[in-house]
Amino acid sequence: MQPSSEHASATRRPGDDREIETLVEFDEVCGRGALAGSRVQAVDLTERTSALLAADVTGAVFLGCPMDEEAAAKVRASGALVFPPVPGLPFNPYRGLLYSPDDLFAGLADGGYEATPDAHAYEWFQRTKADGDVLSSMLRAIHDDSISDALDELLDGARVVGVMGGHAMKRGTDAYAGAARLGRSLARAGFTVATGGGPGAMEAANLGAYAAVFDDAMLDEALELLSGAPSFTPSVTEWARAAYAVRELRPSGGMSVGIPTWFYGHEPPNAFASHLGKYFANATREDGLLARSNAGVVFLPGAAGTVQEVFDNATPNYYESRGEPTPMVLVDRAHWTDHLPVWPLLRSLARERPMESRIALVDTVEEAPDALAALLAGHAGPA
Repeated sequence: MQPSSEHASATRRPGDDREIETLVEFDEVCGRGALAGSRVQAVDLTERTSALLAADVTGAVFLGCPMDEEAAAKVRASGALVFPPVPGLPFNPYRGLLYSPDDLFAGLADGGYEATPDAHAYEWFQRTKADGDVLSSMLRAIHDDSISDALDELLDGARVVGVMGGHAMKRGTDAYAGAARLGRSLARAGFTVATGGGPGAMEAANLGAYAAVFDDAMLDEALELLSGAPSFTPSVTEWARAAYAVRELRPSGGMSVGIPTWFYGHEPPNAFASHLGKYFANATREDGLLARSNAGVVFLPGAAGTVQEVFDNATPNYYESRGEPTPMVLVDRAHWTDHLPVWPLLRSLARERPMESRIALVDTVEEAPDALAALLAGHAGPA
């Protein structure tokens, strides 16, 4: 996502007029004389000293906004709160918008993955996550809350389908191609595809949504090109560069969301999600991803993380703590009944409860969109 005024206005929720996230928005609000009470997030105001000196900033809050010292002193004296930028951080805790792949992979072409903001943020997290410093933990919490706010703005009114699955699924496999076709089908059906934002099944689903706006041949071409770098191990750099090669051949793909985490440092974000809400706190990230999947979740074969996600989603469906249960479609009968027998437990849990008509098990990924549509229509899914 590019931090533009068009994005900010397109995703602004009713009642959120006080939030200012771009310089264009700041100028518009100042021009109306309406800066009082505003919340200005991570906007560089060093060239807006005259406007700040003249503006009524009563009750305004400036979160991580660089500004001239004269302007900062004036707005504080006028009753505004100023939270200054924190020097030396590889991330902005006050950011108002989600990340784009270009934000997190900046420097990849010349310096490799180790030179990117994503790698630097992970290195900072590794150094500080257990140091007991209240400042570090506060900065992580502020950052993650800002990401949650940006996700809420972006997804307001969207019909979101989550696609969950393991990071180990390799490019060049039938499973990866199937997950990509699933993402494409969901996007073409009008859903917003949301994933965990990492490699494997997550990347495949985001790739499918990216390909949805092109002809069918584009996805076949992309799958062929990506197969040359099948995994993010041993080289994240080569894996990510292959994705960028696809994007350069076919720029401006379809929209989807990835919600990754720095908690799993072995999982870089993928470059096909147009919007990335990356978190430090994995528990917040997991719950937020599932809670925002308001049109259901498709669970592709995975291991411990995917099993956790199945039951993280089943629990609010069981108790109806988020309202009416949302659809859950598990793909690959053998995987979910023999290899990891999640389906028998899920079915027993759902018995004689409203969620019983909102779960389905299918054999192939090609069956998942129809199964999801049936559950959304109120028909019991295949068992």
